[in-house]
Amino acid sequence: MLPNRPAVIDWVALHVLPHEGKARAWLRRIMAPGQEPDDVIQDAYCRIATLESVEHIRNPRAYFFQTCRSIVLEHARRARVVRMETVTEFDALSILDEEPSPERVTAARQELSRVRRLIAALPERCRRIIEMRKIEGVPQREIAERLGVSERVVENDATRGLKLILKALEDDETRPAERRRERGQA
Repeated sequence: MLPNRPAVIDWVALHVLPHEGKARAWLRRIMAPGQEPDDVIQDAYCRIATLESVEHIRNPRAYFFQTCRSIVLEHARRARVVRMETVTEFDALSILDEEPSPERVTAARQELSRVRRLIAALPERCRRIIEMRKIEGVPQREIAERLGVSERVVENDATRGLKLILKALEDDETRPAERRRERGQA
């Protein structure tokens, strides 16, 4: 199936073209003498234009810069000599990407699942207080009224719950190192 070229081209004109000047300036800084930013920009436009859809692109600027970066990297891999500025500019480019990487999203989801499991394992009242206070943002006084306990109890249980969660997280982090030491793989 052919990509919906008019829609993609309109999208490029509206969302990517405004960033061409900054991309071109960045490319001039990092590319070796004799290399042409125009070639990279043109190649990036061609790659984007062949996409079947652009609906998955949440940050057009970052996507455009990442496409340019990939093209420069391909050229650098083929080149025998790579300017040091090119390598350091790639590190700086990560600032341009406002979206977290897929790896960071996955790690954050795993961490959230882990914390949810730890909250679920807390004693009942402690769990309810943590959920209301830290997740729902309910004020301490209101929690005390809902549960029919003093604010001091709410405060103590919230502190106790957080300590239990932090201790469990700390234990989870030290276990792999302990296992390696036990196997003599320090």
